[in-house]
Amino acid sequence: MSRHTYTQYDKELDAIRKRLLEMGGLVAQQLSRAIDGLGDGNPAELEIVIEQDRHVNDEEVALDEACIQLIARHGPTAGDLRMVMTMIQMITDLERVGDEAKKIAKAARRILESDSSFVPKVELRHVAEMVVDMLQRSLDAFARMDPSSSADIVRKDKEVDALFKGIMRQLITYMMEDPRLITRSLDVLFIAKSIERIGDHAKNVSEYVVYMVKGKDVRHEGVEALERASGAQ
Repeated sequence: MSRHTYTQYDKELDAIRKRLLEMGGLVAQQLSRAIDGLGDGNPAELEIVIEQDRHVNDEEVALDEACIQLIARHGPTAGDLRMVMTMIQMITDLERVGDEAKKIAKAARRILESDSSFVPKVELRHVAEMVVDMLQRSLDAFARMDPSSSADIVRKDKEVDALFKGIMRQLITYMMEDPRLITRSLDVLFIAKSIERIGDHAKNVSEYVVYMVKGKDVRHEGVEALERASGAQ
């Protein structure tokens, strides 16, 4: 390609990367807002999360199209093509984070509208903050093209999985002891499951960074293989 073509390609690629990071920041904010809205009893925050999901969906479509057009116009090869195709996967994961945040907001709205005496007392903020941190670190790794934090993010995802199982056991106990708590316990369980799924998406993004930078597909390979591939050891 000519120097002009390279310059235009880099310009378009940087614009897509910037929008992808902005999309990631938005969905991380959605999760924080949904949890804050539930914890603070603020339904207005929940409505913002639900409404913003439309914008996230629009961004997914627009960014997918931008990636396709980039490939069609410039025909990137090798590492450049790998980067574009991996960004398409990232965009999908981030859109799904937005979907989960909307699910959390809707379940939280049902809880706030219900009789508070039948809402089980379960701590969700800590695990939600862990997941937001995982997502932000994954996006930072993408921005810097540095996969060194990927193994730690995968370890954090295992912690999130364990915390979710603990929350599930706690809710089952509540439901067995008082059937009046069943409906709201299920809402809390749906929220906890959405948080756990967002952790999975954050882990996926961190693994995509390893693939983009190192050319090694580390999905399903385990933490040790991830450390070797990412240079974290």
